[in-house]
Amino acid sequence: MTPAQTGPAAAGISKPARMGEVSPSPTAVPGSLHALVLDSLDDDQALDVVSIPLEGRSSIADFMVIASGRSTRQVAAIATHLAERLKAGGHGSPRIEGLPAADWVLIDAGDVVVHLFRPEVRSFYNLERMWGFGDEPAAAAGNA
Repeated sequence: MTPAQTGPAAAGISKPARMGEVSPSPTAVPGSLHALVLDSLDDDQALDVVSIPLEGRSSIADFMVIASGRSTRQVAAIATHLAERLKAGGHGSPRIEGLPAADWVLIDAGDVVVHLFRPEVRSFYNLERMWGFGDEPAAAAGNA
């Protein structure tokens, strides 16, 4: 391991994102659809970006990315920009739900599903908890 590869990130451990910062994801391969989504969210200043790997948990996608915008206007702009970047990147036109109200916008890009929320709506639905809930019992069962 070189000095540039030391630390938690080199071990595959990601620290929680600070407000407005994309959480590092060791699985975001440069040039991949997942990396394009994370870069687009970062460019548009999405808040509290969380990437949840779904491989082995669900067949709907490889990753679920959850992020917030400060207002319905920002959520709609982030969703629109992401759709444009996906199409320009050769990933086709994603399916988008919830854009007119922009409280919760779902973007289905195939292998990556993106949920964009206003902060109040995100805390109400709490998708991170729902998808992360099964981690601890599975880890405990593996040690038994």
